[in-house]
Amino acid sequence: MATYNTLEQRILEKIRQLPPEKVIEVEDFIDFLNQRNADLSLTLAATKLAEPAWEKIWDNPEDAAYDDL
Repeated sequence: MATYNTLEQRILEKIRQLPPEKVIEVEDFIDFLNQRNADLSLTLAATKLAEPAWEKIWDNPEDAAYDDL
């Protein structure tokens, strides 16, 4: 298994071989991956924050019949 530094070096070498317009595409893709990761983190944080409020709504005697479905 390659170490992180070895992997980083291989990626850098491959990027250096690309024409400038492809390097821009690589950068755009990296930005996309970072944004997707940030969006997922934000969604998970918002979900965790909302759980106590939803628990009060879901955990009640009127809805108990639906718990076993």
